[in-house]
Amino acid sequence: MDIYASDDEKGEAIKNWWRENGRSVVTGVVLGGAVIFGGRYWINFQHAKTEQAAAMYQQVQMNISDDDLTAAEDLTQELMQSHSSTPYAAFATLELAAEQARKDQPAAALEYLKWTADKAKLTGQKDLARLRMVRVLVDQGEYEQALQLAQQSSSEGFISLFAELEGDIYLAQESKAEAFEAYRNALSSMDEDDPRKTLLEMKRDDVAVINES
Repeated sequence: MDIYASDDEKGEAIKNWWRENGRSVVTGVVLGGAVIFGGRYWINFQHAKTEQAAAMYQQVQMNISDDDLTAAEDLTQELMQSHSSTPYAAFATLELAAEQARKDQPAAALEYLKWTADKAKLTGQKDLARLRMVRVLVDQGEYEQALQLAQQSSSEGFISLFAELEGDIYLAQESKAEAFEAYRNALSSMDEDDPRKTLLEMKRDDVAVINES
């Protein structure tokens, strides 16, 4: 629009512009309002869904504490099916699997841990599930399967934990040189003030003494 045009010319220009562009402006305003409203609705919906999942997870914990695994499993299954996008589903499967392992139900524990390792949204939850799967497999004497799982890539915070488990598996298989190397790798990836360091050093040294004999 020419800023030096007369008031009448400006008025006519505005009318012409509105006739040509008015519909798209209105549409844009309506769509913009819909996007804002839709965005707020989606955020509120997700917040409500997360709160519901958190409450269900707390109930799972209570059921486990009351030794009611049937109720805990029912709620956990619902979390897995309807709230898998929240971290609470994985928290529930981890808790339930731990209790099942304590009650000597390894097959059920592995099933929930595998779901967590595959479906959890947080990397830490995936690694924790895989770590616990390795331990269950070791308890079952499934050393080769446990070793393959332990050697899969993991996040930095879990490297020493998996390396230690590798050492334990090698030691159970009487592969002492490999156990020594695994324990050494675990120590090298551990913080200086890690409370597990003394125990790991003992494991490494015990294997070293055995190797020298």
